[in-house]
Amino acid sequence: MRLLLVEDEADLGAAIKQVLNHQTYVVDWVLDGKQAWNYLETHWNEYTLAIFDWMLPGLSGVELCKRLRAQNSSLPVLMLTAKDRMEEKIQGLDSGADDYLVKPFQMAELLARLRALRRRSPQLQPPQLQAGNLTLNYGTHAVVRQNAKGDCQVIPLTIKEFQLLEYFMKHPNQIVNRDQIMNQLWEVGAEPVSNVVAAQVRLLRRKLEDEESVIETIYGVGYRFNLDG
Repeated sequence: MRLLLVEDEADLGAAIKQVLNHQTYVVDWVLDGKQAWNYLETHWNEYTLAIFDWMLPGLSGVELCKRLRAQNSSLPVLMLTAKDRMEEKIQGLDSGADDYLVKPFQMAELLARLRALRRRSPQLQPPQLQAGNLTLNYGTHAVVRQNAKGDCQVIPLTIKEFQLLEYFMKHPNQIVNRDQIMNQLWEVGAEPVSNVVAAQVRLLRRKLEDEESVIETIYGVGYRFNLDG
């Protein structure tokens, strides 16, 4: 799941990003509102959640929300702010924010509010994602594989393996190329080594004990996740 974080307090932004990365979010973190709007315009359909600070250089979080809603975007937004007066909370929600979190806050509450936004947003994923005999569990960050006899095997995954399998399972029987995978699994501006996608696919296949029947290599093009593999 890709998330846009807009927070100009460097220490807080870094802490939030680290926590979210450990929860399998791919986080693009920017420090001002104008840059955030550039990211939104460039990657319009890639984000599934956003966290906006209220007070930002360039464009405020309220202004970002208003622009989003003016474009008929339903992107769920959590607003962060030190403003705790009722009138200010109402202003933030009326601008288009879906929820409101007052600083200082505990990271556990931030994660709980994001989970609540995901539950309230039907376009976001349910607690589990199923494709074929594989079930991806968002709570445990593991995949469960069921064999023909109905026996289940729990396979723990690293964060990147989880993100990669999630992307494949959301695009069954479709050919996806390296650039599409890079855009989903790595942050904007990241420069991983050139063979990182192939390396991650190999590691995931090893976990799934897959000999290219499930994750098929389409040479010169990309990969295909076969539901009947």
